[in-house]
Amino acid sequence: MELFYFVVFGALGALVAAIELSKNNKDRIITSPAFNSFKNNYLVVYSLMMAGDWLQGPYVYYLYSTYGFGKGEIGQLFIAGFGSSMLFGTIVGSLADKQGRRRACVTYCITYILSCITKHSPQYKILMIGRVLGGIATSLLFSAFESWLVAEHNKRGFEQQWLSLTFSKAIFLGNGLVAILSGLFGNLLVDSLSLGPVAPFDAAACFLAIGMAIILSSWTENFGDPSENKDLLTQFKGAAVAIASDEKIALLGAIQSLFEGSMYTFVFLWTPALSPNDEDIPHGFIFATFMLASMLGSSLASRLMARSSPRVESYMQIVFVVSSASLLLPIITNFLVAPSEVKGGSISFAGSLQLLGFCTFEACVGIFWPSIMKMRSQYIPEEARSTIMNFFRIPLNIFVCVVLYNVNAFPITVMFGMCSIFLFMASILQRRLMAISDKPKTENWAAMKERDTEAEPLND
Repeated sequence: MELFYFVVFGALGALVAAIELSKNNKDRIITSPAFNSFKNNYLVVYSLMMAGDWLQGPYVYYLYSTYGFGKGEIGQLFIAGFGSSMLFGTIVGSLADKQGRRRACVTYCITYILSCITKHSPQYKILMIGRVLGGIATSLLFSAFESWLVAEHNKRGFEQQWLSLTFSKAIFLGNGLVAILSGLFGNLLVDSLSLGPVAPFDAAACFLAIGMAIILSSWTENFGDPSENKDLLTQFKGAAVAIASDEKIALLGAIQSLFEGSMYTFVFLWTPALSPNDEDIPHGFIFATFMLASMLGSSLASRLMARSSPRVESYMQIVFVVSSASLLLPIITNFLVAPSEVKGGSISFAGSLQLLGFCTFEACVGIFWPSIMKMRSQYIPEEARSTIMNFFRIPLNIFVCVVLYNVNAFPITVMFGMCSIFLFMASILQRRLMAISDKPKTENWAAMKERDTEAEPLND
Protein backbone atom coordinates (compact mmCIF):
# COMPACT_ATOMS: atom_id res chain seq x y z
CA MET A 1 0.00 0.00 0.00
CA GLU A 2 1.28 3.45 -0.89
CA LEU A 3 2.95 5.72 1.65
CA PHE A 4 0.41 8.46 0.85
CA TYR A 5 -2.42 6.59 2.61
CA PHE A 6 -0.34 6.08 5.76
CA VAL A 7 0.71 9.75 5.79
CA VAL A 8 -2.92 10.93 5.59
CA PHE A 9 -4.05 8.43 8.25
CA GLY A 10 -1.11 9.31 10.52
CA ALA A 11 -1.67 13.06 10.14
CA LEU A 12 -5.36 12.73 11.04
CA GLY A 13 -4.52 10.49 14.00
CA ALA A 14 -1.94 13.01 15.26
CA LEU A 15 -4.47 15.86 14.94
CA VAL A 16 -7.13 13.94 16.90
CA ALA A 17 -4.61 13.07 19.63
CA ALA A 18 -3.35 16.67 19.79
CA ILE A 19 -6.87 18.10 20.13
CA GLU A 20 -7.89 15.61 22.81
CA LEU A 21 -4.67 15.99 24.84
CA SER A 22 -4.54 19.78 24.59
CA LYS A 23 -7.99 20.40 26.05
CA ASN A 24 -7.90 22.78 29.01
CA ASN A 25 -10.58 23.70 31.55
CA LYS A 26 -12.26 26.05 29.06
CA ASP A 27 -12.71 23.12 26.69
CA ARG A 28 -14.02 20.76 29.35
CA ILE A 29 -17.45 20.73 30.95
CA ILE A 30 -17.44 20.11 34.71
CA THR A 31 -20.10 17.50 35.49
CA SER A 32 -21.34 15.38 38.41
CA PRO A 33 -20.60 11.70 39.21
CA ALA A 34 -24.30 10.85 38.70
CA PHE A 35 -24.23 12.36 35.22
CA ASN A 36 -20.97 10.60 34.33
CA SER A 37 -22.51 7.25 35.28
CA PHE A 38 -25.61 8.00 33.20
CA LYS A 39 -23.51 9.20 30.24
CA ASN A 40 -21.17 6.18 30.31
CA ASN A 41 -24.11 3.77 30.39
CA TYR A 42 -25.64 5.45 27.31
CA LEU A 43 -22.28 5.52 25.49
CA VAL A 44 -21.77 1.77 26.03
CA VAL A 45 -25.25 1.01 24.66
CA TYR A 46 -24.92 3.46 21.75
CA SER A 47 -21.48 2.04 20.83
CA LEU A 48 -22.88 -1.51 20.79
CA MET A 49 -25.83 -0.38 18.62
CA MET A 50 -23.49 1.36 16.17
CA ALA A 51 -21.16 -1.68 16.11
CA GLY A 52 -24.18 -3.75 15.06
CA ASP A 53 -24.79 -1.27 12.23
CA TRP A 54 -21.18 -0.67 11.10
CA LEU A 55 -20.31 -4.38 10.95
CA GLN A 56 -22.98 -4.93 8.30
CA GLY A 57 -22.35 -1.92 6.04
CA PRO A 58 -19.23 -2.99 4.09
CA TYR A 59 -20.55 -6.50 3.40
CA VAL A 60 -24.19 -6.01 2.32
CA TYR A 61 -23.43 -5.49 -1.38
CA TYR A 62 -20.68 -8.15 -1.30
CA LEU A 63 -23.02 -10.72 0.28
CA TYR A 64 -25.74 -10.13 -2.30
CA SER A 65 -23.22 -10.48 -5.13
CA THR A 66 -21.93 -13.80 -3.72
CA TYR A 67 -25.53 -15.05 -3.85
CA GLY A 68 -25.43 -14.35 -7.60
CA PHE A 69 -27.57 -11.20 -7.80
CA GLY A 70 -26.76 -8.51 -10.36
CA LYS A 71 -26.57 -4.74 -10.01
CA GLY A 72 -30.24 -4.24 -10.84
CA GLU A 73 -31.52 -6.71 -8.25
CA ILE A 74 -29.10 -5.43 -5.60
CA GLY A 75 -30.20 -1.86 -6.38
CA GLN A 76 -33.83 -2.89 -5.79
CA LEU A 77 -32.88 -4.38 -2.42
CA PHE A 78 -31.17 -1.13 -1.38
CA ILE A 79 -34.14 0.96 -2.54
CA ALA A 80 -36.43 -1.33 -0.51
CA GLY A 81 -34.37 -0.55 2.60
CA PHE A 82 -34.61 3.23 2.18
CA GLY A 83 -38.28 2.99 1.13
CA SER A 84 -39.06 0.92 4.21
CA SER A 85 -37.30 3.48 6.40
CA MET A 86 -39.44 6.21 4.86
CA LEU A 87 -42.82 4.42 5.11
CA PHE A 88 -42.80 1.99 8.03
CA GLY A 89 -39.97 3.69 9.94
CA THR A 90 -41.99 6.89 10.27
CA ILE A 91 -44.93 4.97 11.79
CA VAL A 92 -42.74 2.93 14.15
CA GLY A 93 -40.79 6.05 15.15
CA SER A 94 -44.07 7.83 15.97
CA LEU A 95 -45.19 4.91 18.12
CA ALA A 96 -42.01 5.46 20.18
CA ASP A 97 -43.44 8.74 21.50
CA LYS A 98 -46.68 7.08 22.57
CA GLN A 99 -45.60 3.54 23.54
CA GLY A 100 -42.21 4.44 25.04
CA ARG A 101 -38.70 5.20 23.78
CA ARG A 102 -37.03 2.37 25.76
CA ARG A 103 -39.44 -0.08 24.16
CA ALA A 104 -38.61 1.39 20.75
CA CYS A 105 -34.88 0.89 21.39
CA VAL A 106 -35.53 -2.77 22.27
CA THR A 107 -37.63 -3.04 19.09
CA TYR A 108 -34.64 -1.72 17.13
CA CYS A 109 -32.44 -4.51 18.52
CA ILE A 110 -34.99 -7.25 17.78
CA THR A 111 -35.77 -5.93 14.28
CA TYR A 112 -32.11 -5.63 13.31
CA ILE A 113 -31.26 -9.07 14.72
CA LEU A 114 -34.05 -10.58 12.59
CA SER A 115 -32.67 -8.66 9.59
CA CYS A 116 -29.23 -10.20 10.24
CA ILE A 117 -30.74 -13.69 10.42
CA THR A 118 -32.32 -13.28 6.94
CA LYS A 119 -28.83 -12.84 5.46
CA HIS A 120 -28.29 -16.59 5.81
CA SER A 121 -30.85 -17.20 3.06
CA PRO A 122 -29.92 -16.81 -0.63
CA GLN A 123 -33.63 -16.43 -1.55
CA TYR A 124 -34.46 -12.98 -2.94
CA LYS A 125 -37.81 -12.69 -1.10
CA ILE A 126 -36.21 -13.47 2.27
CA LEU A 127 -33.45 -10.93 1.62
CA MET A 128 -36.10 -8.37 0.66
CA ILE A 129 -37.84 -8.95 4.01
CA GLY A 130 -34.47 -8.43 5.67
CA ARG A 131 -34.01 -5.08 3.88
CA VAL A 132 -37.49 -3.94 4.98
CA LEU A 133 -36.67 -4.87 8.60
CA GLY A 134 -33.31 -3.11 8.27
CA GLY A 135 -35.02 0.05 7.02
CA ILE A 136 -37.35 0.11 10.03
CA ALA A 137 -34.38 -0.47 12.35
CA THR A 138 -32.41 2.41 10.80
CA SER A 139 -35.26 4.85 11.49
CA LEU A 140 -35.35 3.74 15.13
CA LEU A 141 -31.57 3.99 15.48
CA PHE A 142 -31.56 7.64 14.42
CA SER A 143 -34.60 8.73 16.45
CA ALA A 144 -35.53 6.52 19.41
CA PHE A 145 -32.12 6.51 21.14
CA GLU A 146 -31.65 10.27 20.90
CA SER A 147 -35.26 10.87 22.03
CA TRP A 148 -34.77 8.59 25.04
CA LEU A 149 -31.49 10.30 25.95
CA VAL A 150 -32.87 13.87 25.80
CA ALA A 151 -36.00 13.01 27.82
CA GLU A 152 -34.06 11.01 30.43
CA HIS A 153 -31.38 13.73 30.70
CA ASN A 154 -34.04 16.36 31.41
CA LYS A 155 -36.04 14.06 33.71
CA ARG A 156 -32.98 13.55 35.92
CA GLY A 157 -32.43 17.30 36.16
CA PHE A 158 -28.98 17.45 34.55
CA GLU A 159 -27.77 20.76 33.10
CA GLN A 160 -28.69 21.36 29.45
CA GLN A 161 -25.06 22.04 28.43
CA TRP A 162 -24.03 18.56 29.60
CA LEU A 163 -26.18 17.07 26.84
CA SER A 164 -23.74 18.35 24.20
CA LEU A 165 -20.96 16.39 25.95
CA THR A 166 -22.90 13.13 25.57
CA PHE A 167 -23.67 13.93 21.92
CA SER A 168 -20.04 14.66 20.98
CA LYS A 169 -18.72 11.60 22.83
CA ALA A 170 -21.38 9.39 21.21
CA ILE A 171 -20.29 10.51 17.73
CA PHE A 172 -16.58 10.29 18.62
CA LEU A 173 -17.03 6.69 19.76
CA GLY A 174 -20.03 5.39 17.78
CA ASN A 175 -19.34 7.05 14.43
CA GLY A 176 -15.56 7.10 14.75
CA LEU A 177 -13.69 4.61 16.89
CA VAL A 178 -16.37 1.89 16.78
CA ALA A 179 -16.65 2.26 12.98
CA ILE A 180 -12.88 1.76 12.57
CA LEU A 181 -12.79 -1.23 14.94
CA SER A 182 -15.89 -2.74 13.28
CA GLY A 183 -14.22 -2.49 9.87
CA LEU A 184 -11.09 -4.20 11.17
CA PHE A 185 -13.12 -6.87 13.02
CA GLY A 186 -15.25 -7.57 9.94
CA ASN A 187 -12.09 -7.89 7.85
CA LEU A 188 -10.69 -10.35 10.42
CA LEU A 189 -13.84 -12.50 10.28
CA VAL A 190 -14.19 -12.56 6.49
CA ASP A 191 -10.60 -12.48 5.20
CA SER A 192 -8.28 -13.64 7.99
CA LEU A 193 -10.52 -16.33 9.52
CA SER A 194 -12.35 -17.10 6.22
CA LEU A 195 -15.72 -17.39 7.95
CA GLY A 196 -17.61 -16.08 4.91
CA PRO A 197 -19.54 -12.87 4.19
CA VAL A 198 -22.37 -13.77 6.60
CA ALA A 199 -20.02 -13.77 9.64
CA PRO A 200 -20.14 -9.96 10.20
CA PHE A 201 -23.96 -10.12 10.32
CA ASP A 202 -23.82 -12.85 12.98
CA ALA A 203 -21.33 -10.77 14.98
CA ALA A 204 -23.61 -7.73 14.61
CA ALA A 205 -26.55 -9.73 16.01
CA CYS A 206 -24.43 -10.67 19.05
CA PHE A 207 -23.51 -7.03 19.77
CA LEU A 208 -27.15 -5.99 19.39
CA ALA A 209 -28.25 -8.73 21.81
CA ILE A 210 -25.70 -7.56 24.41
CA GLY A 211 -26.88 -3.96 24.02
CA MET A 212 -30.52 -5.04 24.37
CA ALA A 213 -29.69 -6.85 27.63
CA ILE A 214 -28.14 -3.64 29.04
CA ILE A 215 -31.19 -1.59 27.96
CA LEU A 216 -33.61 -4.03 29.60
CA SER A 217 -31.60 -4.15 32.84
CA SER A 218 -30.63 -0.48 33.33
CA TRP A 219 -32.86 1.90 31.32
CA THR A 220 -36.15 3.34 32.58
CA GLU A 221 -39.07 4.09 30.26
CA ASN A 222 -39.98 7.58 29.08
CA PHE A 223 -42.69 8.83 26.74
CA GLY A 224 -43.46 11.74 24.47
CA ASP A 225 -47.21 12.27 24.64
CA PRO A 226 -48.76 9.18 26.31
CA SER A 227 -52.32 10.58 26.30
CA GLU A 228 -54.85 7.81 25.69
CA ASN A 229 -57.04 9.75 23.25
CA LYS A 230 -54.30 10.39 20.72
CA ASP A 231 -54.24 8.00 17.78
CA LEU A 232 -51.43 7.74 15.23
CA LEU A 233 -53.10 10.02 12.69
CA THR A 234 -53.63 12.73 15.31
CA GLN A 235 -49.99 12.38 16.30
CA PHE A 236 -48.86 12.80 12.66
CA LYS A 237 -51.12 15.83 12.30
CA GLY A 238 -49.75 17.36 15.50
CA ALA A 239 -46.15 16.86 14.34
CA ALA A 240 -46.94 18.39 10.94
CA VAL A 241 -48.57 21.40 12.63
CA ALA A 242 -45.53 21.81 14.88
CA ILE A 243 -43.22 21.87 11.85
CA ALA A 244 -45.49 24.24 9.91
CA SER A 245 -46.07 26.62 12.81
CA ASP A 246 -42.45 26.97 13.92
CA GLU A 247 -40.01 28.14 11.24
CA LYS A 248 -37.03 26.97 13.32
CA ILE A 249 -38.23 23.33 13.26
CA ALA A 250 -38.95 23.53 9.52
CA LEU A 251 -35.51 25.02 8.82
CA LEU A 252 -33.84 22.35 10.95
CA GLY A 253 -35.63 19.62 9.00
CA ALA A 254 -34.61 21.11 5.65
CA ILE A 255 -30.99 21.54 6.76
CA GLN A 256 -30.82 17.94 8.00
CA SER A 257 -32.33 16.54 4.79
CA LEU A 258 -29.98 18.56 2.55
CA PHE A 259 -26.85 17.55 4.47
CA GLU A 260 -27.71 13.89 5.05
CA GLY A 261 -28.92 13.51 1.44
CA SER A 262 -25.53 14.76 0.24
CA MET A 263 -23.75 12.54 2.76
CA TYR A 264 -25.52 9.34 1.68
CA THR A 265 -24.95 10.22 -1.98
CA PHE A 266 -21.25 10.67 -1.19
CA VAL A 267 -21.18 7.11 0.20
CA PHE A 268 -22.10 5.78 -3.28
CA LEU A 269 -19.78 8.16 -5.16
CA TRP A 270 -16.41 8.15 -3.40
CA THR A 271 -15.26 4.77 -4.76
CA PRO A 272 -15.79 5.56 -8.49
CA ALA A 273 -14.41 9.08 -7.90
CA LEU A 274 -11.11 7.78 -6.50
CA SER A 275 -10.78 4.95 -9.04
CA PRO A 276 -12.26 6.11 -12.38
CA ASN A 277 -9.85 3.84 -14.31
CA ASP A 278 -10.15 0.86 -11.97
CA GLU A 279 -7.17 1.99 -9.89
CA ASP A 280 -6.25 -0.38 -7.09
CA ILE A 281 -7.31 1.47 -3.92
CA PRO A 282 -7.49 0.01 -0.38
CA HIS A 283 -11.22 0.47 0.32
CA GLY A 284 -11.07 -0.70 3.93
CA PHE A 285 -8.12 1.52 4.82
CA ILE A 286 -9.71 4.55 3.11
CA PHE A 287 -12.96 3.89 5.01
CA ALA A 288 -10.98 3.81 8.28
CA THR A 289 -9.30 7.09 7.26
CA PHE A 290 -12.71 8.69 6.67
CA MET A 291 -13.87 7.57 10.10
CA LEU A 292 -10.73 9.03 11.67
CA ALA A 293 -11.51 12.33 9.93
CA SER A 294 -15.02 12.10 11.41
CA MET A 295 -13.47 11.61 14.86
CA LEU A 296 -11.42 14.77 14.26
CA GLY A 297 -14.66 16.63 13.52
CA SER A 298 -16.42 15.37 16.65
CA SER A 299 -13.37 16.38 18.75
CA LEU A 300 -13.59 19.90 17.31
CA ALA A 301 -17.35 19.93 17.95
CA SER A 302 -16.90 18.99 21.61
CA ARG A 303 -14.51 21.93 22.02
CA LEU A 304 -16.85 24.33 20.28
CA MET A 305 -19.94 23.22 22.22
CA ALA A 306 -18.13 23.44 25.57
CA ARG A 307 -17.88 27.21 25.11
CA SER A 308 -20.68 29.78 25.08
CA SER A 309 -19.26 31.37 21.92
CA PRO A 310 -19.47 30.72 19.02
CA ARG A 311 -23.00 29.30 19.11
CA VAL A 312 -23.87 26.12 17.22
CA GLU A 313 -26.13 28.08 14.86
CA SER A 314 -23.19 30.33 14.00
CA TYR A 315 -20.31 27.94 13.34
CA MET A 316 -22.47 25.47 11.41
CA GLN A 317 -22.81 28.06 8.62
CA ILE A 318 -19.03 27.78 8.09
CA VAL A 319 -19.13 23.97 8.31
CA PHE A 320 -21.72 23.77 5.51
CA VAL A 321 -19.73 26.14 3.27
CA VAL A 322 -16.51 24.12 3.83
CA SER A 323 -18.32 20.83 3.13
CA SER A 324 -19.81 22.33 -0.05
CA ALA A 325 -16.34 23.42 -1.24
CA SER A 326 -14.81 20.00 -0.43
CA LEU A 327 -17.26 18.18 -2.72
CA LEU A 328 -16.41 20.57 -5.57
CA LEU A 329 -12.91 19.05 -5.77
CA PRO A 330 -13.87 16.20 -8.18
CA ILE A 331 -15.26 18.84 -10.58
CA ILE A 332 -12.22 21.13 -10.22
CA THR A 333 -9.70 18.32 -10.70
CA ASN A 334 -11.65 17.10 -13.72
CA PHE A 335 -11.00 20.46 -15.42
CA LEU A 336 -7.49 21.25 -14.12
CA VAL A 337 -5.79 17.84 -14.02
CA ALA A 338 -5.40 15.80 -17.21
CA PRO A 339 -7.22 12.47 -16.79
CA SER A 340 -5.08 9.34 -16.77
CA GLU A 341 -5.51 6.95 -19.69
CA VAL A 342 -3.82 4.03 -17.91
CA LYS A 343 -6.11 1.34 -16.59
CA GLY A 344 -5.44 -0.01 -13.11
CA GLY A 345 -2.33 0.96 -11.17
CA SER A 346 -2.20 3.12 -8.05
CA ILE A 347 -4.29 6.17 -7.18
CA SER A 348 -3.79 9.15 -9.50
CA PHE A 349 -2.70 12.68 -8.53
CA ALA A 350 -6.28 13.88 -9.02
CA GLY A 351 -7.49 11.01 -6.83
CA SER A 352 -5.02 11.98 -4.10
CA LEU A 353 -6.33 15.56 -4.10
CA GLN A 354 -9.90 14.31 -3.97
CA LEU A 355 -9.08 12.02 -1.05
CA LEU A 356 -7.88 15.04 0.96
CA GLY A 357 -11.10 16.86 0.07
CA PHE A 358 -13.20 13.85 1.08
CA CYS A 359 -11.39 13.69 4.44
CA THR A 360 -12.32 17.37 4.93
CA PHE A 361 -15.95 16.51 4.15
CA GLU A 362 -15.89 13.63 6.67
CA ALA A 363 -14.49 16.01 9.32
CA CYS A 364 -17.50 18.25 8.59
CA VAL A 365 -19.74 15.18 9.06
CA GLY A 366 -18.09 14.64 12.47
CA ILE A 367 -18.96 18.22 13.47
CA PHE A 368 -22.46 18.00 11.98
CA TRP A 369 -23.81 15.04 14.01
CA PRO A 370 -23.36 16.32 17.59
CA SER A 371 -24.25 19.87 16.49
CA ILE A 372 -27.53 18.89 14.79
CA MET A 373 -28.35 16.74 17.83
CA LYS A 374 -27.90 19.74 20.11
CA MET A 375 -30.09 21.95 17.89
CA ARG A 376 -32.78 19.25 17.76
CA SER A 377 -32.76 19.04 21.56
CA GLN A 378 -33.33 22.82 21.70
CA TYR A 379 -36.02 23.26 19.05
CA ILE A 380 -38.05 20.04 18.72
CA PRO A 381 -40.89 19.68 21.29
CA GLU A 382 -40.42 16.75 23.65
CA GLU A 383 -43.98 15.43 23.17
CA ALA A 384 -43.40 14.44 19.54
CA ARG A 385 -39.62 14.27 19.25
CA SER A 386 -39.40 10.82 17.57
CA THR A 387 -42.33 11.59 15.25
CA ILE A 388 -40.85 14.88 14.02
CA MET A 389 -37.34 13.40 13.67
CA ASN A 390 -38.72 10.65 11.44
CA PHE A 391 -40.67 13.25 9.44
CA PHE A 392 -37.29 14.86 8.71
CA ARG A 393 -36.10 11.57 7.21
CA ILE A 394 -38.93 11.32 4.63
CA PRO A 395 -37.42 13.77 2.08
CA LEU A 396 -33.98 12.28 2.79
CA ASN A 397 -35.15 8.74 1.94
CA ILE A 398 -36.99 9.92 -1.19
CA PHE A 399 -33.84 11.72 -2.34
CA VAL A 400 -31.58 8.69 -1.76
CA CYS A 401 -34.03 6.36 -3.56
CA VAL A 402 -34.07 8.71 -6.58
CA VAL A 403 -30.25 8.90 -6.58
CA LEU A 404 -29.92 5.10 -6.34
CA TYR A 405 -32.39 4.61 -9.17
CA ASN A 406 -30.58 7.09 -11.44
CA VAL A 407 -26.99 6.59 -10.29
CA ASN A 408 -25.85 5.59 -13.81
CA ALA A 409 -27.88 8.26 -15.61
CA PHE A 410 -25.64 11.24 -14.75
CA PRO A 411 -21.85 11.82 -14.85
CA ILE A 412 -20.21 11.67 -11.45
CA THR A 413 -19.23 15.36 -11.65
CA VAL A 414 -22.91 16.32 -12.01
CA MET A 415 -23.78 14.29 -8.89
CA PHE A 416 -21.01 15.97 -6.86
CA GLY A 417 -22.10 19.37 -8.18
CA MET A 418 -25.66 18.68 -7.03
CA CYS A 419 -24.42 17.69 -3.55
CA SER A 420 -22.28 20.84 -3.36
CA ILE A 421 -25.29 23.02 -4.24
CA PHE A 422 -27.42 21.28 -1.59
CA LEU A 423 -24.75 21.89 1.06
CA PHE A 424 -24.49 25.56 0.10
CA MET A 425 -28.29 25.80 0.37
CA ALA A 426 -27.98 24.29 3.86
CA SER A 427 -25.56 27.09 4.83
CA ILE A 428 -28.09 29.72 3.64
CA LEU A 429 -30.87 28.08 5.66
CA GLN A 430 -28.52 27.84 8.65
CA ARG A 431 -27.91 31.59 8.38
CA ARG A 432 -31.68 32.14 8.52
CA LEU A 433 -31.95 29.82 11.54
CA MET A 434 -29.23 31.84 13.26
CA ALA A 435 -31.15 35.05 12.57
CA ILE A 436 -34.40 33.80 14.15
CA SER A 437 -32.97 31.46 16.82
CA ASP A 438 -33.75 33.86 19.68
CA LYS A 439 -37.34 34.51 18.60
CA PRO A 440 -40.08 32.75 20.61
CA LYS A 441 -42.07 29.98 18.97
CA THR A 442 -45.14 31.03 17.01
CA GLU A 443 -47.23 28.65 19.07
CA ASN A 444 -45.95 26.14 21.59
CA TRP A 445 -46.91 22.49 21.61
CA ALA A 446 -48.99 22.73 24.78
CA ALA A 447 -51.14 25.51 23.29
CA MET A 448 -51.70 23.52 20.09
CA LYS A 449 -52.66 20.44 22.09
CA GLU A 450 -55.09 22.45 24.23
CA ARG A 451 -56.65 23.98 21.12
CA ASP A 452 -57.08 20.55 19.52
CA THR A 453 -58.69 19.21 22.71
CA GLU A 454 -61.17 22.08 22.78
CA ALA A 455 -61.98 21.51 19.10
CA GLU A 456 -62.73 17.78 19.53
CA PRO A 457 -66.28 18.18 21.00
CA LEU A 458 -67.18 20.38 18.03
CA ASN A 459 -66.14 17.60 15.66
CA ASP A 460 -68.45 15.20 17.46
